[in-house]
Amino acid sequence: MSPRKLSFLASKKPEALETRSALVSRYGDCEPGEADVIVAIGGDGFMLETLRAHMGETTPIYGVNCGTVGFLMNPSDIDGLAEKIDAAEAAVIHPLAMSAQTIDGRTQTAMAINEVSLFRQTRQSARISISVNGKVRMESLTCDGVLLATPAGSTAYNLSAHGPILPINSQLLALTPISAFRPRRWRGALLAHDAVVRFEALEADRRPVSAVADNQEVRNVISVSAQEDRSISMTLLFDRGESLEERILSEQFNY
Repeated sequence: MSPRKLSFLASKKPEALETRSALVSRYGDCEPGEADVIVAIGGDGFMLETLRAHMGETTPIYGVNCGTVGFLMNPSDIDGLAEKIDAAEAAVIHPLAMSAQTIDGRTQTAMAINEVSLFRQTRQSARISISVNGKVRMESLTCDGVLLATPAGSTAYNLSAHGPILPINSQLLALTPISAFRPRRWRGALLAHDAVVRFEALEADRRPVSAVADNQEVRNVISVSAQEDRSISMTLLFDRGESLEERILSEQFNY
């Protein structure tokens, strides 16, 4: 196999910048648009930034962990990087498309790799109506918030909110409440990957709500729709034996 053209991107953390410098000196560097593989050096947050920056492109992305958790990354050992990339296992993921309408009449859109979330903005609990494919399924959820997570994002904030872990190829979305007060015992729902979910903020003037696509926030929303966008595919590369599917499965037995 001819040598791959690699593009090295790094977060602003000193460790990530040092790792990038060492890799560039060993393997060379090129612009992302010319690369066979983009190497993202940092933590999970930087990987999400890199995925968003190159959304819609076909270049696979290999992560090198210089962060804390590194669920979407590979170990920071740089020896044999080219060989690891050649042998890597690919995972194809699709983002959620969010469209949010604000109380002042604006419409804002964003893409999310992990989840689309709604949160209360003040000490007042939020009251949110939830529709799936045009049918109201929850007339009023009184809560701190609610989120819709992809399989790739199901082990992130969704898991912290006691939502289910989804296998990467499950073609499901997780709808999970955040600190639900009423109905007290509702634990969420599993939805087909092509479900169109609409949230409406009830009493938005008294109970303001914000919407967040991963870390992109829109404040004072009155309605939010979210659905998977299968027209966009992103490819992540993982070291052999450490695929995203294996990591998600292992997470279910990590107690």
